[in-house]
Amino acid sequence: MSSKHISHLDRPAVTRDAETLRAWFEDNKALKVALVYGGLSAEDRLYIDQSPTEQLSVTALAETLASVGAQFRILNPCDQTFIRELTEYDVALSNLHGPYGEDGRLQGLLDYLRIPFCGSGVAASATAADKVLCKQTMKGLGVPTPPWTVWRHDTEVPWQGRPVMVKPALGGSSVGMHLVREADQLVPALEDAWATDPSPVLVEDYMAGHPVTVGLLELPSGVLAFPPLLTLVHDGDYYDAASKLDAAAQGTVSVEPAGFPRPVLEALIGHARTLWDGLGCRGAARVDFIVAPDGDLHALEVNTTPGMSRDSNFVTGGRLCGLSRDDLVRAFLHEALTRPAYSVPLPTPVFGTSTVQPEHAV
Repeated sequence: MSSKHISHLDRPAVTRDAETLRAWFEDNKALKVALVYGGLSAEDRLYIDQSPTEQLSVTALAETLASVGAQFRILNPCDQTFIRELTEYDVALSNLHGPYGEDGRLQGLLDYLRIPFCGSGVAASATAADKVLCKQTMKGLGVPTPPWTVWRHDTEVPWQGRPVMVKPALGGSSVGMHLVREADQLVPALEDAWATDPSPVLVEDYMAGHPVTVGLLELPSGVLAFPPLLTLVHDGDYYDAASKLDAAAQGTVSVEPAGFPRPVLEALIGHARTLWDGLGCRGAARVDFIVAPDGDLHALEVNTTPGMSRDSNFVTGGRLCGLSRDDLVRAFLHEALTRPAYSVPLPTPVFGTSTVQPEHAV
């Protein structure tokens, strides 16, 4: 079933929704929010190890929750007490990325524990996080995406004589991704991608062009598509992990509103909305595209847990619509807490004070 969609050009509608969210939150400030973040995936470990603290999404989210007056605590999924602590909160706001964080597994745990959570559910999260499944969904929905093949470990992929992007099926921030232009580069790239994530590897035709992203946010009256943002890579052949990390804050990447002709902009937003509806996304998402110089465009992936650092693409897109970071977080929480809850006979979890040893332990 399609969502009701809001145009970013309809500023009065966006303003009304922002006012509704502010009023709603004033009545719900007693809510306890579990802010979930930690080095669970290679992607998050990379950011934690190499990014200054002020550049992390969790830092910006903590500042925002404090700014709006929310009661919150950062919970690390790598801690032994994580699950027990989760049950003490009214809602979970996660900014984990990669396997276990945004691929449906955390979402399934929260469903089982009956803890409302921000963002997409199990099916949408799992499908979007797996680049191969996501591309199959794009094809089924009629959304253009570059041709691809799938490589499985210890098999052969014949060199087709044209550049390809090699990507691990799971994970983001371009970790383990390679642009391969020559035949002798292919096998090392495949092995590195598999080492990053031991699952089938996506081998995608390389499309020259401009990286563009379209953010989507669920507001009380419908889903708002942000203006398409053009990503400018000032140092590098493509938008790689080093560019996204920019640990030294050298400004290797910048974003600006995409100045494409109107039909291209409308196509970008239209395909983003198609993927939102087709995947069944909730809360927020970001769809990444490549736009060729002639205006031909292809969708690359869908991110159901957009980065929320101070100047992230998602935060920038919201700002262009007149929404502050506070407004974005209020929207996340509102969607999570107004979503119809599952009504199934699950037991209430009971946790003991001691660690239970498995039967095979000595």
